[in-house]
Order: sequence, then C-alpha cells, then structure tokens
Amino acid sequence: MNILPAIDLYEGKAVRLYKGDYNQMTVYDENPVNTALKFKEAGASWIHVVDLEGARDGGTPNMQVVKDIIDSTGLKVEIGGGIRNMETIEKYIELGASRIILGTSAITNENLVVEATRLHGRRIAVGADVKDGYVAIRGWTQKSMFTLHDFCENMQMKGVKYVICTDISKDGALQGTNREMYRTLTEKFNMRFIASGGISSVEDIRALKEMGLYGAIIGKAYYQGVIDLKEAIQEEE
Repeated sequence: MNILPAIDLYEGKAVRLYKGDYNQMTVYDENPVNTALKFKEAGASWIHVVDLEGARDGGTPNMQVVKDIIDSTGLKVEIGGGIRNMETIEKYIELGASRIILGTSAITNENLVVEATRLHGRRIAVGADVKDGYVAIRGWTQKSMFTLHDFCENMQMKGVKYVICTDISKDGALQGTNREMYRTLTEKFNMRFIASGGISSVEDIRALKEMGLYGAIIGKAYYQGVIDLKEAIQEEE
C-alpha cells in the first residue's frame, strides 16, 4: 500500500480544513515546499496535493506552488482541485505531475473523464468526496445527485482506474477513518482506491492495507503529530 502525505494549498500556503469547512482553516506552513521536503526526508515516494481555491472556484491559482513542490522534491505528485478541462490536465502533466485528480469535473463533465482516461490512462484519477452518502463537488460546498455507489459504477464503466475517496464527515476530525465504506468499495469494484479522511493511527493504516486498498492519505494526523510519517511509511511493505 502507498502512503500519501497531503498538502492542501490556499493562497500559496499549506493549510488544513476541518470537515471541509473553509471557515475552519489552519495554516501549517507559509512555504509548502518545506513541508514537501520533510515528507521526502521521512521516506515518502508520493505527495497528495489539493488546490483548495481551485476546487471551490475553478482555475489553478496555486499551480506555481505545485511546480515548486515537484521540482524541489523529485517525488511523485498527484494533484487535484480546479482541474476542469483538458488544457489544465496537459499543463500539470507538463509540469511533471504523476497523477491528475478530476473531482467536480468528473460529475459535471463526464466527456472530460472519458477523453482524459483515453489519452493518459493510469495518470488520471477521480475524486469521490462523500457527504451523507452522496458525492460532493466544488470544494465540498455542493452535493451532487450521485450516490457513491452510482458514481463509482459510472467511473468504472468509463475506464477509470484510480479513485481517491474521502468521507468528509471524518476529514480533519482525527477520529478514525470509515473502514466499512472502504471495505464495501473494494468488494464491489475493480478500481484502485485511495482512502482519505480521518486516518489517525497506524491501526487505521493496517486495516486499510488488509482490505487491499491501493493507498492512504495522511493529512491532519501528520500536522498534529498524531502519526509519525516515517513509521506510517514503514507499513507500506
């Protein structure tokens, strides 16, 4: 299993939200490259990056910061937030991003998912951010009409191989992850799932690994010192 430490970007800074609430934001690093280098030092091979402004409003206001993270660390970076057209996908790939995450556009522009997957295959992932059983969009500020099951079924039919799945109610709460949701997903679908939201112990990581998840994203638990990243990465084996 892959451990993906997370950097959420807002106005060029590394921040964390509480349960997706932009009004409950904590700034952890004025220069996210410093955080990325700490991830590298701990042994990370991947970094999960989200442009929160892009996710909410569209666009890529933090693209330069993403480039700086890629250039400074040499690590594999997956990036999501505000990626709503093929031009933006191509730009991020040119910058060296290893995986592109389509969130809102996976709901609002299914043709983009089909075209991006056709052109870039396994470099394309979709984000399923779950709120009350439905997939949320636009930086978690709106609820779509798709249930998580229907969304995953639709994406699998379109050839998507990777899904980053977040239980918004768990995100940033440090109360454990939604193990039952991930167990159900891995049993029902053939895609590779990356768990996000609430992962707050090595026990969470081990449980997800036993279920066969492809990856686990660690966010607030790292920033609050609840999980030792180096120790977590040792569970990858």
